[in-house]
Amino acid sequence: MRLGIATDHGGFGLKEEFVGQLRAAGHEVVDFGAHNLDPGDDYPDFVIPLAEAVAVGEVERGVAICGSGVGASVCANKVVGVRAGLIHDHFSARQGVEDDHMNIICMGGRTVGPSVAWDLVQTFLAAEFSKC
Repeated sequence: MRLGIATDHGGFGLKEEFVGQLRAAGHEVVDFGAHNLDPGDDYPDFVIPLAEAVAVGEVERGVAICGSGVGASVCANKVVGVRAGLIHDHFSARQGVEDDHMNIICMGGRTVGPSVAWDLVQTFLAAEFSKC
């Protein structure tokens, strides 16, 4: 799957882990940044280009991370064609895709541990829209 990923400083470490893990799992990853840890950056600079890429089909799905995940979710959902969800549990990661056609998963780099976050991303990517 061709995926996009974006973060600011609040989720930089998590994004860096995910890029390698996603590629190792066979996905093509487009990294929208941040490309360096900069405490002064802000999520809209990275999440909006990701959301626009999802909306036009440049990437199939996206992963957006900020400190809490809330800002990334709000920001991404302002782009027409995006259905972003703030996810902290496996049921929502799956159900958001199956029932709501969620195309961007949002998480907090300061609220979800790396092992749980990776498991949530895998659940999100394995889910398919039910078209019901």
